[in-house]
Amino acid sequence: MRAVVVERLGGPEVLALVEQERPVPGPGQVLIRVRYASVNFADIKARHGQYHGGGTPPYVPGLDAMGTVERLGPGVVGLSVGQRVIAFPAAGSYAELVLADAALVFAVPDEVADDQAAACPVVGLTSYKLLVDVARVQPGEAVLVHAAAGGVGTTALQLARVLGAGLVVGAVGSAGKEPAALAAGADMVVSTREADWPDRVSEATAGRGVDVILDSVAGQVTGDSFRCLAPFGRLVNFGDASGETGRVPTVDLHGSCRAVLGFSLGTTRRHRPRDLAPAAAAVLAFLAHHLLTMHVGRVVPLEQAGDAQRLVEERASTGKVLLAVSG
Repeated sequence: MRAVVVERLGGPEVLALVEQERPVPGPGQVLIRVRYASVNFADIKARHGQYHGGGTPPYVPGLDAMGTVERLGPGVVGLSVGQRVIAFPAAGSYAELVLADAALVFAVPDEVADDQAAACPVVGLTSYKLLVDVARVQPGEAVLVHAAAGGVGTTALQLARVLGAGLVVGAVGSAGKEPAALAAGADMVVSTREADWPDRVSEATAGRGVDVILDSVAGQVTGDSFRCLAPFGRLVNFGDASGETGRVPTVDLHGSCRAVLGFSLGTTRRHRPRDLAPAAAAVLAFLAHHLLTMHVGRVVPLEQAGDAQRLVEERASTGKVLLAVSG
């Protein structure tokens, strides 16, 4: 079977298309023929050796896959051969065939198109967990989403709406990405390149601030975000795309009852995989009922995986970038 491997740490040029042996499912595992794999920023960080839990070269990159069940290992119930599924494979998803633990394989409803399903595992489940389980967003609350034109960003903006949020604010790193955030449901968009963006958010909330902030950037963005977080508000950090550490003065926490929280989908997959089933069911139901639409920005053939990662790494894409693995 064809697979893409990271031969060594470095730039996109270290990705190579190779032939590998067909995997065989063990007890509790599912063999999946991959239709699409998605490209996530974590793939880029892993390629540079900067992602917690990332592989040691040579390894197959990729966190999630969409395809059909090819074969079931001993003890697997509730799934059938030929069924469309999304999954978090055990050892990378940039391959024609992958293995995944049955607890991390989820059936796709008939109403959901292949590309929509393929775009949702990491960004859909991350967005749902962030808003529902970590931030515990309530109807009417104001929500601010950083990196609002990206995969998680465009999904979280929509989900905030579905969950009944009031004001929904998108924050982007460049003015050219504002249309994508607005199209995903943001009421207003601010650019974090402009020093006064926290003031604009405060003005839009009559000085109160927003109740929930989703921060995947860290660095200066974290500190600036805290300036426009309302009393009893929750800032959830789930990444550090800036490459810098964010800092919050603890003196600003207790008096205002504000909270700083953290979330990692990777950590949840490894240590509490069964926690993801409710999130997967909810997100797939939202897709089936057209309450949520995944923004697929680009579909790239598997053999051009380096180009696909370059698009994400250089922030030259909006929405999700997918790898077309098989027809």
